[in-house]
Parts: sequence; C-alpha cells; structure tokens
Amino acid sequence: MQAAWLALIIATLYLSYFHNLGVIGLVGPDEPRYAWIAREMAESGDWITPRLYGKPWFEKPVLYYWEAAASFKLFGVSEASARLPSALSALLATLGMAWLAWRIYGGETARWLLLLLPTTAGMIGFSHAAATDMPFAGMLTLALVCASGVVGLLPDVKPSSLRSSPVLALFGFFLGLAVLAKGPAAIILSGGAVLAWATLTKRWRDAFRCLHPVAIASFCATALPWYVLCAQRNSDFFRVFILEHNFKRYLTPEFQHIQPFWFYVPVILVAVLPWAVILAWCAVLGAGRVMQNKRVGATTLFLLCWVAFCILFFTASKSKLPGYVLPAIPAIGLLFTRSILILPLVHAKSFRWVVTTYAAMSLAGGIALITIGKQISAAPWKGDALIVGGCVVLAFALSSVLLTLGRGHLPIAALCVLPMFLLLATFSRLAYPWFRQDPSGRTLAGALAANHVPASEVQVHAMKRGQLYSLNFYLHREIQPWNAAEAGSRYLLVSSRSCDEVTGPSFVCSTPQELRKSGWFLYRVESRRSVGGPDDLGGLGGRSDVGRDQSDRQPR
Repeated sequence: MQAAWLALIIATLYLSYFHNLGVIGLVGPDEPRYAWIAREMAESGDWITPRLYGKPWFEKPVLYYWEAAASFKLFGVSEASARLPSALSALLATLGMAWLAWRIYGGETARWLLLLLPTTAGMIGFSHAAATDMPFAGMLTLALVCASGVVGLLPDVKPSSLRSSPVLALFGFFLGLAVLAKGPAAIILSGGAVLAWATLTKRWRDAFRCLHPVAIASFCATALPWYVLCAQRNSDFFRVFILEHNFKRYLTPEFQHIQPFWFYVPVILVAVLPWAVILAWCAVLGAGRVMQNKRVGATTLFLLCWVAFCILFFTASKSKLPGYVLPAIPAIGLLFTRSILILPLVHAKSFRWVVTTYAAMSLAGGIALITIGKQISAAPWKGDALIVGGCVVLAFALSSVLLTLGRGHLPIAALCVLPMFLLLATFSRLAYPWFRQDPSGRTLAGALAANHVPASEVQVHAMKRGQLYSLNFYLHREIQPWNAAEAGSRYLLVSSRSCDEVTGPSFVCSTPQELRKSGWFLYRVESRRSVGGPDDLGGLGGRSDVGRDQSDRQPR
C-alpha cells in the first residue's frame, strides 16, 4: 500500500508541475520579457543588473532571473528551461506544506495534501509560467512554514531549544529569498500574518521570536547583498523599484490593473478547481463549527491568518492581478485537506448532498456543451472548443465524485486525481481548439527563420505587446513598429490584407504571404520613389515563397 501511495504522489507531482512545461510558447507580456532578461544575464555574465533590450529593468528583483539563467546554462534556452524555476518552486512549496502537515496532523493529512494541492488549477497554472509569482509564493510559503516552528506550533519543540535550532536561520533565509523574488511585500505578508495570529492568541512573546538575531542575520545575509550592489551600480534603482513598482503599484491605479473589491473571491475559487465546491462546503461548515464552539486551534488560526492577511492586503491595493494571492493557496490547501478528512465524517449527509448536486449539475452542463459543440458546423473549431470545455467540466465533477464515494475506502478516494491526470496528459490536444493560432511569437518566428527573412528588416503593425515581446525573444532582437518615416525596403507583418492602408500611398506592398499557423501576413514594402510601380515587386523580393510556413509547401 505504501508503494502505491508513493507512486501516485510522484505521478501527481510530475504531471502537475513538470509535464508539458514547453508545450506552448512564451505568452503574455511577462514570460518573454523575464526570459529575455534571464538569457541576457546568462550571456553577458552580469548577474547584478537585470537588462531588457540592453537597458536596466527594475520591475522585479533578481531571484527568478538567476534561476532561469542558471537553467538556460544547464539545459539550453527553451520554454521548459524558462519555466523550470516556477515548477521547482511549486514543488518545494508543496513539500514544505506536506512536512508541516505531517508534523502537526500526521501522515494521512500529509499524503492527501500531496494529492490535492498539486492538482489545483492555481498551482498547475502558475508552475507552468515563466514569471516571478510562483518563486515568490514558494519562498514565502517555506518562510511561513519555518515561522510556524519559530512561534512554537510544532509539537515536541520547546521554545528553549529554538536558539540552537536551524529553523530560525531557515526562516530568515527563505524570507530573504522571497524578498529577492518580488520585494518588500514578503516582509509585510509574513509579518502581518504572524502579528494577526499573535493578536488573536495573545502569544506576543512567541511572535516576536521571529525577530531573533539569528533570523535577522540570515535574512540580511541572503537579501541585502544584491540590493546593495544593484543600488551601487544603478543610481535610479531604489526610485524605480521601490517607489514606482512597489508603492505606486500598490497605492495608485497607475498600472491599470483596477478590479472590484470582491475580485479575489472568484480568483481563489478558480485557483482551487476542481475542489472549489467542496472547499466552499468546508468553509461554510468550518465557520459554523467555530461560531458554535467559540474556539479555534492555534495552528488553524495561524493558517487562517496566513490566508486572510494575504487576501485582505491585496484587496486593499489599487492594483490587482490574480497571481498576487498565490501565496495564500498552499495554506488554503492544507486547511482544505484537513477539513476533508474530518468534516465529511461528521456531516456525511450534507457532504453527499452537496457533491451529488454539484455532480448532477456538472453532468448536465458538460453534456450540454458537448451536444452544442457537435451541432456547430459553420465554425468547427468553435464546436471543438465547446466539446473540450464540456469534457473539462465532466472531469472536474468526476474527481469530486470519486473523492466522495471513496470516503469509506481511502484507496478508492485517492483515484480522484485520475481525471486530472487525463487532462494534464492530453493538454496539448485539449488546448488546440482554444489556440488555433499560436498566441506567442514562436510559430511566427519559426516561419520567418525557416524562410530566411532577416529579423533586422522586419517591422510590425498593431501587434499585441505580449506577442511582440514573445517575437522579440524568439528572434533574439527587438522588433520595431512600422515607421513610415524610415527609408529603405523592409518586411512588414500585418494581421490582415491591409498593407496599403497601413503604409499609405508613399509605399508599394508586395503580394501578401499568409503565415497560416500564426494568423499574420508578410509583405515586402518599398518606397514608391525607388520602384517603377507595384508590379516591380512581384512576390516578396522575387521570392514568392518567402514567409510561407514550411508546412504550406506541399509537393506537387
């Protein structure tokens, strides 16, 4: 039985965090920029100043760039290498929470945490992102796990023994790494959670043990050297990083991430899928038990303060993004795991009714989506997208049902992760209807390179910044927007057959070449003064096949 549990846990951790790391190109504004900075750091040997397109870039601290640069040096430059730091951080956070669960609640809770937390959508999604969110959440999670030992929540650990315990040094070390991952927010989140716990439990002496000289020395030795060196080399570092990207981001809507105050409620429910309905049931029942008993255990209160302070802190911010509350997800996972092992035994009827209702509604919704998708013939890809959505809904429901039906027999309940295994293993096929055209710049860059189009001669028009940054990364060059004032011939990427509308009457556009897999059209553009007329261009510089995907050249 132990071997079966171990195999299931290893499969869960691998499929959730490491499978398909490179299945899609670098997407969004952040992934390609962060990967560019890490690659430039590895190539230049300057491990102090992050640089984007050759200029200092102080939006985030350096931890992710160090990790990704090291990954590039070890495994080569690729999407998987760029995302490996996030996957490893998710793994460390999960193992840290499992260790805490084992020390406080026992082996059964730890085993179930290793199944339920990694299979949540939030942990899977952010572990597959080349960004700073998961490294920050992972290091902060480990810091708070150590803090639970510092404040005396671990059994068989006496306060008098903490002076010689490595937990103080580890607390300062991981908190320092969290500050290197995303900045001073780590100090606020950890300190706020511990102080809120101390306020509610009146255990101030235990809380202030986190300020032990060993912890402070470890923190300073970890976090301060880079900040000092970067400030010495860049006079505007503190102004840009601290004032603009911390205080202004939090206190003002300058960065245009404005959301309503309830924004993080649906974010968390989505992040804990497929267990969202069961989590909501546990939260309602748990709140009722607390109100009835008027008492909460010190450990449960610590986890609740961890979650609540993180959510409230970012709810108060003028700038809200889903990844901000990621540090709360591991603690939610432990609270949920502990609840699911206890509450269904006491409230079995209520538990079965909630899950049965959810399963019935999901079954009806999933079948409806699949049926509608099969009937759409005008746009088959839209029908395929609905079919995939229906299958995902059914898989989520099946996971909850297996968890419910197996409550009396734990090996059966453990099969609740198998539907998630199926989704993760077939992700590349399931994602295709939703990404018919590559949203990254990988396919587009590949088409240009395969057809020997010089990146130095390419300009773009009306390309979304995320795809433009991604194209820059894959071409290893900053591609410029269309500039009518610039002389000379060049290639122009346009998202439609409207080159003349973009360039104006002063330029002549070649016959467009459709890059089908990317959704873009490539033109050779010449100044009208340098050519006799439109017919002089013919194809793209006399090469009618330039810009075509290789897959478009079929033998005749």
